[in-house]
Amino acid sequence: MNVAPVLVGYTAAVGFVAPYLLLRSRWPHRAPALAAAVWHALVVAFSIGAALAAYNLAMPAHHLKAGLSGFLHSCGLQVGTGAAAGEPAPHSAAWLAFVLPAAIGITLVASFTFHVVRACRARARHREVVDLVGHRSDRLRATILPYGIPAAYCLPGRRPRIVISDAAVRELTSEQLDAVLEHEQGHIAGRHHLALAAAEAFHSVFRRLPLARHAREQTALLLEMVADDRALRSHSSEVLATAMYEMAAARTPKGAFAAGSHTVLIRLERVLGPRRAPHPAFWGCVATLAAAVPLLPLLVACPPGLG
Repeated sequence: MNVAPVLVGYTAAVGFVAPYLLLRSRWPHRAPALAAAVWHALVVAFSIGAALAAYNLAMPAHHLKAGLSGFLHSCGLQVGTGAAAGEPAPHSAAWLAFVLPAAIGITLVASFTFHVVRACRARARHREVVDLVGHRSDRLRATILPYGIPAAYCLPGRRPRIVISDAAVRELTSEQLDAVLEHEQGHIAGRHHLALAAAEAFHSVFRRLPLARHAREQTALLLEMVADDRALRSHSSEVLATAMYEMAAARTPKGAFAAGSHTVLIRLERVLGPRRAPHPAFWGCVATLAAAVPLLPLLVACPPGLG
């Protein structure tokens, strides 16, 4: 059975149709962590589907053996063996069937590594400047910088820093300041820089793909909402919204997360509006679907046994 058309159709649906369906849904802003997981599940599903489709297109007449041997063979782990009838597969087709999916995987991993390393170096350089110019506040557990505009951001990684301007310390109330610091701590604790790097890496490889463009944009927005929700656990929506408004004009360095980013208007509307979490049953169904989406191309291309 030639599963290439099925894999191509599935990958196209994930890359072109699914993003618009998700964007038109209303629930993602009510459950931003789950929505971010769904976007990343679609990214993984597209990557796996593209790799398996490339393999099956390179060997369209490939017939698989039953059992574990056929499973591994269909997944591209035994590209040099012959067909089911014992006839050797053409060397060029076998070579191409291995190279195409391997190239997709290697390119994605290399892109992710590049974005992580580049952001890490940018944060390290900025961290050195922060340590020289600013001074550490043990009470706030943050570094205070001389800056005339209220601002706060974090530098995640191995040696995380929360940086806040002295203008923010002067102009924000203690409760607003605590809400901002809790927001930044949410980014650090959640390792949001890695999730954002994964979305950036996928966009770099598949730049013109709607999934890549929207996954990068929505991941950045949803991660800010996740950090907002952490701050809202211990502070009122009015306190957080006021602090976000005060810091809306601040600029942040590359690789940092800020409480007052360019998404502040969308987040303000969410924070001040009615907040209703999805029903647990709906949450469970979406989570199950997110876990299943990347497995579907594997089940299609790598069945456990074929007659």
